[in-house]
Amino acid sequence: MRRRKRKKIEAMDIICYAAALIVVVITLYPVLHLMALSFSSSGAVSKNTVSIWPKEFTLQAYRQVLSTGTVPNSFINSIVYTAIGTAINMLFTSTMAYALSKAQLPFRSFFTKLVLLTMYLSGGMIPTFLLVNALGLYDSIWALVLPGAVSTYNLIVLRSFFAAMPVELEESARLDGANDITVFWRIVLPLSKAGLATIALFYLVGHWNSFYSAMIYLRSADKYPLQLVLRNIVIQGQMANELAAAGQASAAESMYGQVSVNSIKYATLFLSIVPMMFIYPFIQKYFVKGVMIGSLKG
Repeated sequence: MRRRKRKKIEAMDIICYAAALIVVVITLYPVLHLMALSFSSSGAVSKNTVSIWPKEFTLQAYRQVLSTGTVPNSFINSIVYTAIGTAINMLFTSTMAYALSKAQLPFRSFFTKLVLLTMYLSGGMIPTFLLVNALGLYDSIWALVLPGAVSTYNLIVLRSFFAAMPVELEESARLDGANDITVFWRIVLPLSKAGLATIALFYLVGHWNSFYSAMIYLRSADKYPLQLVLRNIVIQGQMANELAAAGQASAAESMYGQVSVNSIKYATLFLSIVPMMFIYPFIQKYFVKGVMIGSLKG
């Protein structure tokens, strides 16, 4: 019996390791392929001969990207928008979630239903644009970070996380004279690192990858985030490919000189994913725990 159990355990281990290896390969291949394309020559990229290893290694695309000033400036804009936006998101979401997690809150059920209603009904793009414009937020960072200050889904997850915490911790703090703000700041937040890190990661990735709001609310090109600049480069790449297919290779090459638009696109794409690749390892240890605990209570 023990031998059979050991064989079963060994077989399951092999299956788990094999499945994990497949997932790692599927996940890493696009990243390695993108990195190889960004470090390959324009000729190798246009011939579609690059796999996961650069061919005719060159830094020409990165020199072109960093020398123009557009991408570095948009990169800094994205960092600023993401940092400020995530801070505002966490401030409003955590405080509101903590309040809604308390059964003694007056009209708690009404406020919860009001929040849930926003998941199914919204004002729409045109009324939202008119509101943003009327408030004087158009063509500013606040048009990107204030309209989506609270995500209903993240609010519900964090509220469930706070509701799962032992009530005795707060009661003992109040016996020592702590008020609600002190309890929230000194007791609840330090014990909620997993949930807060998870929600912060959701907001962080959302802000970093967002381009649609910037495309609608920003007019000045010097305020564009990296993703919007990347979108414009992708469109230019499609135009260059169409020109080349139509036999106008000289016009296609003149868009970025000796470096092809595709090489510029791949270099910018790789630069755009580097920050998330560095940040995620520091947060991932909280990720699963935060989502699981936050889903235990409703």
